[in-house]
Amino acid sequence: MGTTKKQGKVFSINVSKKKGTPKTPVKKARLIENFGIEGDAHGEAGIRQVSLLALESIEKQLACPKVQQKGISLKPGDFAENVTTQGLALVDLLIGTKLKIGAEVILEISKIGKECHKYCAIYYKTGDCIMPREGIFAKVIKAGTIAVSDSIEIIQ
Repeated sequence: MGTTKKQGKVFSINVSKKKGTPKTPVKKARLIENFGIEGDAHGEAGIRQVSLLALESIEKQLACPKVQQKGISLKPGDFAENVTTQGLALVDLLIGTKLKIGAEVILEISKIGKECHKYCAIYYKTGDCIMPREGIFAKVIKAGTIAVSDSIEIIQ
């Protein structure tokens, strides 16, 4: 993992009631073991139960000259991520790494990046999307509630 910081925090929690719609921020969410976020359209058994994207990745996309030239604004949840993190280098994590969020939730990294079968709204807006390269997915190993500003710690 090299110089990866061992701790960060939850910047935003984002959910949607229907697939294919933008996610909206919530202050807290209940995570269900082997499912994902309660009430989120993407929750299901499998390896993509919870998606995470670093705020730093979003900021990097915003700094792109093409995005700045078009005056595009992007915010947490626009990339369809469930949890926007801050201060943790998600791109350096390996499959199998465990993260503890808040007092009780434990996630295990299960997939890095994703395949885009068709271009998403972000791609059409900006000409690129960082989620396939910098987004990660996790399984819920231990259920519980998370809230904005909770700590995220690498425990393995």
